Amino acid sequence: MRHGYLQVAGTGTGGRPPRPRGSVGAAPLSPLICLFFFASTAFANTVEVKLEAKIAKVEYAPGQEVEAWTYNGDLPGPLIRVKVGDRLVVHFTNNLPKPTTVHWHGLRIPIQMDGVPGHSQPEVQPGGSFTYDFVVPDAGLFWYHPHVMSATQVGYGLYGALLVEDPNDGIGVEDEHVFVLSDIGINDDNGQLESPDAGGQLGMAFGREGNHVLVNGRERTTIKARAGVPQRWRIVNAAKSKYFQLDLVEMTGDPFIVIGGDGGLQEYPVKQQTVVIAPGERVDAIVTPNGAPGSEIHVRSLPFNRGYGSDYIPIAELFTIALADSPPAVASLDLSLSRSIKPIDPAGATPVHMGFTLVQADRTIEYRINDVPAARVKSILATPGETQIWTITNQTKWSHPIHLHGFFFQVLDKNGEPVRPLAWKDTVDVPFEQTLSFVVKYDDRQGSWMFHCHVLDHAEGGLMTTVELRATPAPESKPVHVKHTH
Repeated sequence: MRHGYLQVAGTGTGGRPPRPRGSVGAAPLSPLICLFFFASTAFANTVEVKLEAKIAKVEYAPGQEVEAWTYNGDLPGPLIRVKVGDRLVVHFTNNLPKPTTVHWHGLRIPIQMDGVPGHSQPEVQPGGSFTYDFVVPDAGLFWYHPHVMSATQVGYGLYGALLVEDPNDGIGVEDEHVFVLSDIGINDDNGQLESPDAGGQLGMAFGREGNHVLVNGRERTTIKARAGVPQRWRIVNAAKSKYFQLDLVEMTGDPFIVIGGDGGLQEYPVKQQTVVIAPGERVDAIVTPNGAPGSEIHVRSLPFNRGYGSDYIPIAELFTIALADSPPAVASLDLSLSRSIKPIDPAGATPVHMGFTLVQADRTIEYRINDVPAARVKSILATPGETQIWTITNQTKWSHPIHLHGFFFQVLDKNGEPVRPLAWKDTVDVPFEQTLSFVVKYDDRQGSWMFHCHVLDHAEGGLMTTVELRATPAPESKPVHVKHTH
């Protein structure tokens, strides 16, 4: 079943149901939403999308609505589907009461399209518009969200997925779902969105989580499946702070076969009992639901220890897989999948050392990079073709999923060797009170590329800087100024 977001119960039996609302790019839609046509240029196709940021009422559970900040009036925003090598043109209009932008998380695109005000484009003012126009170079699941007041705007509902497909990836699994995991804070007394500064500075230090956990914008939805039929799950964690540790309650052993992540397919598949997805990360996995005909499998998120206070995170019931009342299918699954990925050569790499701390100064709490306050943090200098090995020491009591805009990197183990299976990452979790290293090689897309924690309260609390990629960099970098405050 190849389709867009899963909002309600599907067929799950290998058929192709009608295309759900919110999916863009794989089939002709109304001209008000999407134009799809062939172009006589070097790229295969051009996909044009109209994307509008606006406040709209959305139903996140049966009979329960909230006025959220949305793309095209729904939560999440539309699933944009393209093929690797396509040109994507997004005509964006801002009808919110505040300025905003669209950042294309994980895409290796020109700096002018990266969606960061002050570094790649001006803010899109209320009533204004901006056209994003780029070629998608890599297959995989990516996503889009604002880079203005990010913790507020993402927390209020501004996010959506971008699926870049490779028709020749050789996976051969017909049933496929895209899952956008998120949460939202709603005041249960009045049904309105919670204040973005709830919990004060302690809320910032931990990273605020919403009291309603959503899958494709809905609470506790149900999908249908036939036992024994493999499914390909492409999952993105679009929450501003929450980590997800996925667990299939009624299935034993290692039900997740992880085949890829941020930058597409990894070197070879790995079987796992649970899957942890930090904010901003993606996972590509194969799951084969099994059980008695007519039974159910419950998918939940177990509490994950991301630092002090995690003991209070409850189990989150995500969705239910309802197995068809028919005999299990007998399906063969080829696990010999492989992708050739070369380790980045570390010879001559420039070392970059970074320490994260949390300090209290003048009655305020702030995160710091190398003991420097956010207002004075300097950029990291780099030149095209340069290789750098970053070593991040997290001295705080909270984990930080670190995201580098515009570039993939490879995570290194404690011996400085690439972690296997080899995989391309753009977001990696740095556990609390631990050290992590990765290696990155820059191409010639010069500009100011953001680097920040994707617990967005932490980014706004000080864990944010840029990589200044220049052919002839200035002898001394300047402090970073990005409008991310509430």
